[in-house]
Amino acid sequence: MLLYRFLMTLLATKDVTARLLAGDRKTVQARLGRVPAGSRANRIWLHAASNGELTSARPVLERLVARGHSLLITVNTDSALALARGWALENTAVLPAPVDLPGPTRRVIAAWQVTAHITLESDLWPCRILATPGPVLVLGGRLTERSARGWARFESLSRRVLGKVAYLSAQDGASADRFENLGLSPSARGPVVDLKALYTPPQTAPDAALQRAFDRTRTWLAASTHEGEDEIVLDAHKTALSTWPNLKLILAPRHPKRAEAIEALIRSRGLTCARRSSGDAPDAQVYLADTFGEMHLWYTLAGVTFVAGSLTDRGGHTPYEPAAFGSALLHGPDTANFGAAYQRLTDAEAAICVTDSASLADALCDLQTPGKQAALARAAQDAVHQDTDLDGLMRDILSHLDA
Repeated sequence: MLLYRFLMTLLATKDVTARLLAGDRKTVQARLGRVPAGSRANRIWLHAASNGELTSARPVLERLVARGHSLLITVNTDSALALARGWALENTAVLPAPVDLPGPTRRVIAAWQVTAHITLESDLWPCRILATPGPVLVLGGRLTERSARGWARFESLSRRVLGKVAYLSAQDGASADRFENLGLSPSARGPVVDLKALYTPPQTAPDAALQRAFDRTRTWLAASTHEGEDEIVLDAHKTALSTWPNLKLILAPRHPKRAEAIEALIRSRGLTCARRSSGDAPDAQVYLADTFGEMHLWYTLAGVTFVAGSLTDRGGHTPYEPAAFGSALLHGPDTANFGAAYQRLTDAEAAICVTDSASLADALCDLQTPGKQAALARAAQDAVHQDTDLDGLMRDILSHLDA
């Protein structure tokens, strides 16, 4: 634990220094756990790393609120912060996550009178788990072989942390086995539930101007791109334009703060660019969707979606959301974050794997007809569909929280 605290202190110092230099003092205060006291006692502290994890947990959050529970939601990213605050859930506060050190953790628990902690997927933070006075629950738990090896190097710590977990519902059987091997009590092991399979598209529709600008069968989306992927996407788009001249691209970067650099990449290829954040008319060859919390609009407008984070070493992003919107799926080879879902897609030939700009352009051009797009989209919906028992999951959760 001492080594962990030392490493976290180094990382926290770097993060806080960078935010202070950027003038983000409010986030620094939250990261240090210096937050105002909550107006309601007995908060359940739910932590989600980013947008995907947070969105997957929304059905659970809504049911907890309906049950009368007060929530404290913490997240790691600015985009997730904006997303959660936009939901405006009753009796719910949303804050940047505190640094996982004893001081910041204790301050948050005391200020908000935390009585239980729920964390999602692989975000297991030792200090907050061990300091929580009540039950700790893990939902959609995910533990890769690589992460398991890392935890195994700190056997004593992993057994202390997982020994505190009262309930863990993993998103796949292999993860559940790894958690148990590292110290999770067999009695705490719940059923396998992939929360992202619960995703329900929001009802908000694109405005009339967007709907006029984008013909869905001639629009593709590059969703949540990372540095190193934008160039591949743009080169593929330029190549595809030679045989599909009226094709439009919506490019939605994972981190909108990279928008200036991405716009430069777009223009360097001789492509026209319009930016969402600037209010530009959406009439360019590339529409740069550099905003937070609007991905559902772009899924609605795109007949084909390339799920990014999969052409670089990041494990890929969710296929559930674009599939729910009936968008045909393309992805790169790195899909470790959603291995089970992508395996089902591969087995059903319900998505196309690309490796570079040339194969991405080929895949796009092969999907020019509305019929091909619709067929691949239907196959994806069938492949990722799961009969997730939300009622059963909530019974398990509430049995611990209401005990």
